[in-house]
Amino acid sequence: MKLSATKLEFDDGHLASQLFGPQNQHLKLLGERLGLGIESRGSTVTINAPEGDGPKSGLAAQVLSQLYAMLKKGRNVQPQDVDFACRILERTPSADVDEIFKGDVYATSGKRTVSPKTVNQRTYLDAIRESDLTFGIGPAGTGKTYLAVAMAVGAMVRREVKRIVLTRPAVEAGEKLGFLPGDLAEKINPYLRPLYDALHDMLDFTKVQDYQETGVIEVAPLAFMRGRTLNDSFIILDEAQNTTPEQMKMFLTRLGFGSKAVVTGDVTQIDLPSQARSGLLHARSILEGTDGIRFVAFDENDVIRHPLVGRIVKAYDRHEAGGN
Repeated sequence: MKLSATKLEFDDGHLASQLFGPQNQHLKLLGERLGLGIESRGSTVTINAPEGDGPKSGLAAQVLSQLYAMLKKGRNVQPQDVDFACRILERTPSADVDEIFKGDVYATSGKRTVSPKTVNQRTYLDAIRESDLTFGIGPAGTGKTYLAVAMAVGAMVRREVKRIVLTRPAVEAGEKLGFLPGDLAEKINPYLRPLYDALHDMLDFTKVQDYQETGVIEVAPLAFMRGRTLNDSFIILDEAQNTTPEQMKMFLTRLGFGSKAVVTGDVTQIDLPSQARSGLLHARSILEGTDGIRFVAFDENDVIRHPLVGRIVKAYDRHEAGGN
């Protein structure tokens, strides 16, 4: 098999070593993802591809060039950024990866930053900043809830809102919860755990507890929202596909002055009884195009996962396709 080679030379050896990663980890990730041989010598990279795979070589060169430009602007490059940049440029060759990655939301308790990693994630964050009500609709793993929580924490820290309210419907227990063991908090916690997980990623555990005790952060089932008006709040409704139209209307009319709301859901994972209509689908059908409301759609290309998970999924898909 004949190979064609593409060479890239970088003018700053220190930045080039950061681009390549420890022991060329970033180059190996990129090579594995695209099926290319990528080697480095000093500040020079050689991309080897089978003849006919020129577009892949071009993509690899574009990924490395754009990540190098990010480094020159003072931004760090992590292993996952290699995968994200590759995804973005595969879909949109004219995209500016640095522009998409810009807009860090909030510095987490681990001193990391939360930032968009796909075009749709960037669109979603812009929509939340610009609108009082944003709907994020798409499959699990696309960062809908995580990014919304990050935006909420950022708004609270900047004192743009006085409190955060996180809610989701407890569909599996019919929102009655009576048959579950324990007190009220123990009954509802399993349904709210994903929201707590996101919060604990953003803030220290003790700080989350303090904020809850003082009412600055509230995590509660959707049924607890009835009859309230929430002013100066950042409100997130998660798993909204499992609301009824009546519940969705109830939630949307809780929005008070100085408040912002984000509604997230996956319309392919509706757990309501078969005869019940999803409040999320109903809301989209009547509210899309309304001033002050934004709808952002995610797809499978926005799913953020460890590169190893992606390889595991592909291996299972190959196995299932083979019928073994």
